[in-house]
Amino acid sequence: MSHDGILRIPSMRERCSAAEWQARIDLAACYRLIEHYGMADMMANHITSRVPDEEGAFLINAYGMMYEEITASSLIKVDHSGAILSKPDFGELGYGVNKAGYVIHSAVHEARPEVACVIHTHSWASMAVSSLECGLLPLTQTAMRFLKVGYHDYQGVVLDTAEQASLIADLGQGEALVLRNHGALVVGRSVGEAFNWMHRLELACRAQIGAMSCNSPLRSVPQPVLEETWNNYQPGTRRPYGLMEWPALLRKLDRMDPSYRD
Repeated sequence: MSHDGILRIPSMRERCSAAEWQARIDLAACYRLIEHYGMADMMANHITSRVPDEEGAFLINAYGMMYEEITASSLIKVDHSGAILSKPDFGELGYGVNKAGYVIHSAVHEARPEVACVIHTHSWASMAVSSLECGLLPLTQTAMRFLKVGYHDYQGVVLDTAEQASLIADLGQGEALVLRNHGALVVGRSVGEAFNWMHRLELACRAQIGAMSCNSPLRSVPQPVLEETWNNYQPGTRRPYGLMEWPALLRKLDRMDPSYRD
């Protein structure tokens, strides 16, 4: 199954609907892009996507694969209870699903039916900001998009389903959540939208850490300007995030390595 560092997995294309296969391609692409833009934590963390034509089912990565090697066929389909509905033949590796990923993502998918994709990261920038008492500051235009970001207090490694209720309450109807002393989580109505949210959140965190590292007073922006800028980023004000960017990002991946489509 593995040759020259490449994990070869039998295609799942004939075992799923056209809608599911497209969801698999988009989700695999998202894993590759998270890796490419420096937001991956080896094989930790998860990105999930709802299966469009199957109630209560979503796709998640196999625990044991690096983000850079995720393909459409390598993804595992599970339900909200964590039961595996289908997965490829991993041979002797026998990969399954990481429980912490299922606990977080299943809670969001079940509580927010309009959400198609959930991304959770442990990037150095999001972990740093999540550890600051001040949280994410609206220092830049990009950060102002997250003026009303939610916060979820750390309760240990997320293995207990009892934490799901507070996680969902803290996320509310928002798109982004800072997981205190942990990392970040975003949701989107499409994979492209969710990636756009995470990419911008990551930039906001990196910019803040950079500014705070200069040991110089930080320049604040008046509250009315912050509110107006935040409003300009809201769904009712502009086109959906990722609508234009996602096709271009897929072309970028196709130029780099189209194997995510396998």
